[in-house]
Amino acid sequence: MKINLPNALTLLRIFLVPFLVVVLLTKFDGRETVGLLIFLTAVATDFLDGFLARRRGEITTLGALLDPIADKLLISAAFISLVELGLAPAWMVVVVIGREFAVSGLRSIASGRGVVISASVWGKAKMFTQIAAVSLLILALRHENFALPGRIALWLVVAVALVSGTEYFTRFLRRIVLTPPAAGDGG
Repeated sequence: MKINLPNALTLLRIFLVPFLVVVLLTKFDGRETVGLLIFLTAVATDFLDGFLARRRGEITTLGALLDPIADKLLISAAFISLVELGLAPAWMVVVVIGREFAVSGLRSIASGRGVVISASVWGKAKMFTQIAAVSLLILALRHENFALPGRIALWLVVAVALVSGTEYFTRFLRRIVLTPPAAGDGG
């Protein structure tokens, strides 16, 4: 199996996750700068891999499988590290990560029935708020003036995650539960 550039970028994102955790949880001067650089590099690979895959016509099954896993690993690792550092309440992180797994489960069930529940505006807003919150909270390791904006952003993440999760669940109900199966669907 040949790995194309978009898939290599996704694998790089997965590879960066343990480095992010180690940097954030190891006390040394400048860890917030290095941690933020690792996090934003990983985020950049998320935007680049999808863009390049579509642009170059290199959308693969491997990429479609690995990309959401890489996203969840990155965000989960970042938020769990922030809990360990006392910068994020555990209950908020449980809500955010729980939403990730719930939506993945719904999408998997839908996919098994041949239905694609694509990303929505709320899903994209969730990702944007997560990036902002993680970045601000990482900076709060050194600069206390980022702590309040980081906490506000984290509340926004929770709110958007709940709205987004509800929206996915509603679309799932409409498309899977409330829509009768087609003739011969067996379902």
